[in-house]
Amino acid sequence: MSREEIFNKIASILAERFEIDKSTITEQLNFKNDLDADSIDFVEFVLELEDTFNAEISDEDAENLNTIGEVVDYIANKN
Repeated sequence: MSREEIFNKIASILAERFEIDKSTITEQLNFKNDLDADSIDFVEFVLELEDTFNAEISDEDAENLNTIGEVVDYIANKN
């Protein structure tokens, strides 16, 4: 799966989960600062990523994922 395909899937998940326009999602988007995501929102998002990409994301790794670009890179390196 290409980096672009990963980004598009993640953007779709975010658009649905946070009820935002998919076209506004960039790699620089920060979960906590730009989406006001709390810890529960983020945990649910990580669980959805694990299901979508069939990849395990440790709690320690998840804590270091702040932007969409970081998540895309992480998933790309897992596959």
